[in-house]
Amino acid sequence: MIPSMMEIESGADYVDQLFGPESEKWHKAIVDMKNAVIGNNKQKSYLMTLGVVPRLLQLMIEEKSGPEMMTESAVVLGSLAKGTEENVQGLIDTGCVSVLLKGLSHNNLKYVEACLRCLRTIFLSPSAPVTAIYQDPLVIPLLISIIPRSITTQECITSILANCCSTETHQAILCSNGLVLALAPLLCSNIYRVQMPSLKCLAGLCLQNQQVAMAIVSANYKGETIPTMLVKLLARDKTSEMQMSAAKCLTYLCRASILDPQDPVIMLKTLPTLIRMCKKDKPVSERIEGAETLAYLIEVNTELQQIASMSDHIISTLSDYFKYGGAALNNNLHNGDALLKKDKEDQNIDGMRQAAFRAFASLGANDEEIRKKIIETENMMEHILNGLNSPTVKVQLASVRCLHSLSRSVQQLRTSFSDHTVWKPLMKLLNNAPDEILTVASSTLCNLLLEFSPSKEPILEQGAVDLLVGLTKRDNAALRLNGIWALMNMAFQAEQKIKSQILYSLGTEQLFRLLSDQDVQVLMKTLGLLRNLLSNKPHIDYIMNMHGSQIIQAVILILEGDHPVEVKEQILCILANVADGDSAKDFIMSNEDVLKKLMNYMIHANVKLQTAATFCVSNLIWNEEEDLDLFSGAMERQAKLREMGVQKLLQQLLSTNDTTLFDKVKTALQQFN
Repeated sequence: MIPSMMEIESGADYVDQLFGPESEKWHKAIVDMKNAVIGNNKQKSYLMTLGVVPRLLQLMIEEKSGPEMMTESAVVLGSLAKGTEENVQGLIDTGCVSVLLKGLSHNNLKYVEACLRCLRTIFLSPSAPVTAIYQDPLVIPLLISIIPRSITTQECITSILANCCSTETHQAILCSNGLVLALAPLLCSNIYRVQMPSLKCLAGLCLQNQQVAMAIVSANYKGETIPTMLVKLLARDKTSEMQMSAAKCLTYLCRASILDPQDPVIMLKTLPTLIRMCKKDKPVSERIEGAETLAYLIEVNTELQQIASMSDHIISTLSDYFKYGGAALNNNLHNGDALLKKDKEDQNIDGMRQAAFRAFASLGANDEEIRKKIIETENMMEHILNGLNSPTVKVQLASVRCLHSLSRSVQQLRTSFSDHTVWKPLMKLLNNAPDEILTVASSTLCNLLLEFSPSKEPILEQGAVDLLVGLTKRDNAALRLNGIWALMNMAFQAEQKIKSQILYSLGTEQLFRLLSDQDVQVLMKTLGLLRNLLSNKPHIDYIMNMHGSQIIQAVILILEGDHPVEVKEQILCILANVADGDSAKDFIMSNEDVLKKLMNYMIHANVKLQTAATFCVSNLIWNEEEDLDLFSGAMERQAKLREMGVQKLLQQLLSTNDTTLFDKVKTALQQFN
């Protein structure tokens, strides 16, 4: 509620007049105030402390105020908004936004434009109350409907909406209210200040939204499609800012799977433009944006990665990002302007490093040769290690993404990663990092724990098992997956003591939780861990002797559950591993429920499950002729399985057309014979 009057300190005649009883003086007071605050932040802040904002808002909503006074009031509010960030927050807290939005339905265009200018300043601020324009369902349709009224409405509304399009819900509301069709003619405007916010608005609309991207590609203006318009805006005679924004829109359309990555628009227009935006002759902000957008465009497409890596020395161009140090500051650092300048330079340094790391991560995602080129870049590993230790979270995240991409190289794991002991800062991150960094860092650790990695041993010595078991207990499915995946890699061809340590730390209770996980990937990697633990005959017998009852219980749980074929196949392979042990076989042979389930899977409709079940049976009846005790045990098992009808099932399976299954069946029958 806006107070009608309030006690104020008399700061100037126009302030007294504004709050005075003589209405004929109000208009002049507002004009004087407007002139006083232009370019004077101290005056703006001072007037706000005197309570002028509620008074101006009151005049804007009173019926007796004419359009001229309402317009001047909105202009003063717009000027106050251009002051400090505290001023903007003060306007928001006083209820300014709702009054300005209400003013947009007025029939006086000048007043509407004044309200829009003030709103634009507010919504370009970090404090922007984005949800405010979505609270009343009539606001968005109103904003879109008045876009064509003037150059100012076009410029301001597209700027506002570009900064209020941060979620899928926002995108859907804007699209359903006809924003795409409203933007199409603005892309052809010959007025730069209209084109640029329209481009930015279009980019925000289609970012990671396939449905909106489809609407954009389907729209046209005077027979010309939006992608065609965007290609024209990539031309060299356009400003680099415009080229960058147009390339960003086309990138988002491509990543939404609406434009094909092999489309000449992407491969021959968008990709070269983004690479050009990374060059030294571009402003720092555009170099950062260029590298970030390039990283996003090529992130999941191998062909684009390969073309980019060979285009215009992009790897050396990006390596120069690490050399950016900002301009020297001549001012005394106690000076406020100099401090702001230093903050800006620090942001630029971090922005350049982050963008380079992200681009390198995408470039090296799939190709060994590209990774080699990146690693061989001057001081590359040192830059990554510095990034991992950065106090800036975004730089840390980008550097660990780069490390993760490069860690897919067997050669680099054996050389550069070992030489630079990258596992040390990585383990440090894993012990204390936000979930987003933890997810990528733990993915990287999965690669460093592969059997051939020299880093595996020192990582184990640093308590990796307990750390990874801790990840498997997290609510975040990606962290659970990485934790169990890394344990699976750790267990591959590992010594018995490591396997025992994993089982001890994980515990039966947690193992069963993971085997009941709703995420199929987590379940599959847990089964992969079990399979790796139950390999090597002495290890199989030792582990089954310690945990056999629980493992068989887990097998039954999966075989009886409603799971995909790949899950059932994995558990049957685990059972086949158990059957390969010497004493471990007894856990299967003594459980008729498991044996009957094996027989059922031998005649299953899916040939993969038939093959896995047959292989398990073959291991159970395998003859060890050189050892009399083992031979005797094999004969007993064969007799029992023959009595249950297993041999007859095998004979029936000889008619299979699948060569792999046929070979397994033939091998098993030879053991019976």
